[in-house]
Amino acid sequence: MALKRKSMVEVADINVTPMVDVMLVLLIIFMVITPMLQHGTSVDLAKTHNPRPMPSAEKTDAVEVAVTRDGKVFLNAQAVQLGDITAKVKDLIATKLDKTVFIKSDARAKYGDVVAVIDNVRAAGVEQLGLLTEEVKPKVPIPMVP
Repeated sequence: MALKRKSMVEVADINVTPMVDVMLVLLIIFMVITPMLQHGTSVDLAKTHNPRPMPSAEKTDAVEVAVTRDGKVFLNAQAVQLGDITAKVKDLIATKLDKTVFIKSDARAKYGDVVAVIDNVRAAGVEQLGLLTEEVKPKVPIPMVP
């Protein structure tokens, strides 16, 4: 009885299934983590043409007061009453060398609400006040192809 030998054929194709699995897992991780990385309260900032860069506003220990369009006030992403801002800001900046407080207001917030927040923050003894805005992106014309 003669044994028949099977020839082993090598497959030269790349198996992309493991790579797709890893990419999908990474995508899910980034989708879950990204909202957690957002610092503070999300508001639709006023747009300006020449904003002043404020890199210290991105620090994790920066004191940030946000005013939403419906008049709610948040101090470092925690809701506070307007009357409590002065005492809480005073406590937060008491041990800091840089006594800058950043105000982040919604573009459609009432002017009176923002002024009241600024007055309460100033009453806490704040030396510097930063108003956060967003830069207007210049519109680039699309070239027309003949």
